[in-house]
Amino acid sequence: MTPKKKKDRLKEGRAKRRPKKKSSLDKPKKKKKGERPKIRRKEKLHLADFERQVVVRSMTIDDFEALVVLQKKCFPGMPVWDRDHIESQLEVFPEGQIVIEYEGKLVASSGSLIVDFSEYAEWHNWKLIADSGYIRNHDPEGDTLYGIEMMVHPGYRGMRLSRRLYDARKDLCRRLNLMRIIIGGRIPGYHRFAEDMSAREYADYVLYKDVYDPVLTPQLANGFVLRALIPDYLKSDVESRGYATHLEWTNLDYVPEGRRELKSVSTVRVCCVQWSMRPVYSFDDFAHQVEFYVDVAGDYRADFIVFPELFTLELLSAVAEEIPSPAMAARHLAEFTSQYLELMTSLAVRYHVNVVGGSQFTLEDDDLYNVAYLFRRDGTLGKQYKLHITPNDRRWWGVSPGSVQEIFDTDAGRVAINVCYDVEFPELARYASAEGARLLFVPFSTDERNGYHRVRYCAQARCIENHLYAAISGCVGHLPFVDNADIHYAQSALLSPCDISFSRDGIAAEASPNIAQVLLHDLDLELVRRHRHSGTTTNWKDRRTDLYRCVFTTQDGETRSI
Repeated sequence: MTPKKKKDRLKEGRAKRRPKKKSSLDKPKKKKKGERPKIRRKEKLHLADFERQVVVRSMTIDDFEALVVLQKKCFPGMPVWDRDHIESQLEVFPEGQIVIEYEGKLVASSGSLIVDFSEYAEWHNWKLIADSGYIRNHDPEGDTLYGIEMMVHPGYRGMRLSRRLYDARKDLCRRLNLMRIIIGGRIPGYHRFAEDMSAREYADYVLYKDVYDPVLTPQLANGFVLRALIPDYLKSDVESRGYATHLEWTNLDYVPEGRRELKSVSTVRVCCVQWSMRPVYSFDDFAHQVEFYVDVAGDYRADFIVFPELFTLELLSAVAEEIPSPAMAARHLAEFTSQYLELMTSLAVRYHVNVVGGSQFTLEDDDLYNVAYLFRRDGTLGKQYKLHITPNDRRWWGVSPGSVQEIFDTDAGRVAINVCYDVEFPELARYASAEGARLLFVPFSTDERNGYHRVRYCAQARCIENHLYAAISGCVGHLPFVDNADIHYAQSALLSPCDISFSRDGIAAEASPNIAQVLLHDLDLELVRRHRHSGTTTNWKDRRTDLYRCVFTTQDGETRSI
């Protein structure tokens, strides 16, 4: 941005700043038609009268309709509360839900819940921390008050109503002996400057009072400290360009209840399905089984559920007798791909769990690929082609290899997928780790114990080499008369590096061999991050890149050495 443009922008920003108090000697300006009186003008509204007409009180369910109207006024175009949101908030933590009335009309409100600071690392994830507005994760034993929303009617701004709401939160924080208040705030003034400066530059100008922001400026004036800027907080917030601020207020009256040593954690819950292959009679029959497992993962609030490689092969049991060769059967199975994608996408959203959908045959330009799909719980889709094809799969099915190792961003961190045979090639996991993945999903399908152990031991080695977790999920049972898919052997597991910090033998959890089972376990991603720097052995750090290196070609054609 040129100096002249920046100067013009700053002048515009200063013009938006709140005017200073007028001297009592100044002549009062004439009131414009429809203009609401300011509380500073004693000749218009005496302070005592104003105090009598402003009521700060606890929210009730009778306020619901007024709250919806207020939300529409404050956040036009953004989603509003449903009645069950408010009912849940009042049932879980009524003390944290506050409203303000002026002249009998609801003109401002705020909501909050209590959380344990040590349990959350991703303060940018509003849906996670606020339970999408239901606050059922409210923890009365926590140490942090988290503000989920604050609203002041546009027609009543300038009356210091937000200050009253912040003061009410601070009083609650002191009364409950909480350590801090954390909020994610908007920066609605940023859209006027977005073409000329970054969000960080804009925040700096607001911090130094060169620019007035209608939300951030009052928050800073109320004692909050800006800790970070959060991109993609609310994509529907056009004025803030999706950005939000991570702000914190510290309770100086806080009295610790005992000395505790806190270490940050970043826990994800993973569900591995050890799928039992059996004959089915239709796609609906298959879909009912899949939904059962996703429903279970949703009930246990899993972040990920992992299905095995080509568990969809059981669909061939309904038509296998009609198909003369395995190669033709594989292409026939690819005809189910559109139904499979529709099913998995809807289940991921409905049960709020990221689904690693095993893998499925897919036809592209008459080439057959084995593709592992990631169905995120926000409805988006990622896919990982199997990159290494076994001699058996090439001979029986005619599968073609993919060409790119993908890295997936999810709401629970970066992850990667190695489809069965791919995990036996260490370069892929090394690249994934270099790109920030801490969790490697390995959907596999093996017919006997030797093949299973190749996958298992290689997955364990990838954990040790790269300081990450591996979730391996396989099929068990038999499919009579389905060529190249008739017998299966598996023992699904969640694997970790082999060190004191982790479970004995580097096995976080494992299923019983060769029976249908669901495996659920919590994995601390922060632990593997720390392990890279402070483990008994530091494999990643101690690589001899002067003797050997791994060179990758990215999708853009660039090469990277790791």
